[in-house]
Amino acid sequence: MKILKIFQFAYIIFAVLFLWDAISNWSVDRSRSYMSLFFVALAIFMFFFRKRFASKFQDRNKD
Repeated sequence: MKILKIFQFAYIIFAVLFLWDAISNWSVDRSRSYMSLFFVALAIFMFFFRKRFASKFQDRNKD
């Protein structure tokens, strides 16, 4: 279960990295920045999806 928590927080790390990429490239290439912002949203969605999935999996194992 610990490896799942590590991967769960890896999505947050990726979101921060893509956000930094979007901010740093905003004035240079807007289309790349928009793509990075899309990946930020996707990574945050995946973080919450995996968190909810892990809690359901853990609750199922308790029963």
